[in-house]
Amino acid sequence: MATYDQLSEWAGLEHVTRAGRDAVAGWRIPGFMKAQLVEVGIPVVPRLIERVVMQSEAQPALLTSRGPLYRLTEQADPDDQDERSSFGVEPETGAVYFVMPDGEAWFANSGVGVWLNVLHRYGSRVTSSELLSEPDGPEEYLSEEEEERAFEELNRLAEELKKIDPAAFNGYEGFLWPGLLDRWLY
Repeated sequence: MATYDQLSEWAGLEHVTRAGRDAVAGWRIPGFMKAQLVEVGIPVVPRLIERVVMQSEAQPALLTSRGPLYRLTEQADPDDQDERSSFGVEPETGAVYFVMPDGEAWFANSGVGVWLNVLHRYGSRVTSSELLSEPDGPEEYLSEEEEERAFEELNRLAEELKKIDPAAFNGYEGFLWPGLLDRWLY
């Protein structure tokens, strides 16, 4: 299980936000998942999580195609500040979804703990990689050799994430991680 110290090592202390116990006390998710949000926290992750914005209401407030979720994060589209995507956690199951600006919910991970583990692996790899640090690519194109190295690195990362949460890779359409990793290649 990822720890607060592990997350803050690559994200920075000021970029890991722990939930207040009172904020998540009324949430209808398993108690151990509430504890993970309180003890471990959520990191800011380049181009994925811009702000940790955990709701404090007991009722889920993030409206999605799957029904209301508890809001965990928020990210504005750099091209349209009114377009916001979020991560949210499903009541009862604790499954985590990535919610598009139109409310469409894409499956991210099967629970809060595995989501935090995936964020740790993904964030630490992306922040330390010369090739992956800018998923939309630098202004100049990658050489053929760099492109091949990036492809290999992405495949290794995908395999590592799949080991952490196989359910997150049980499809492509409506699944966050396979699509997110593919965007580097196209």
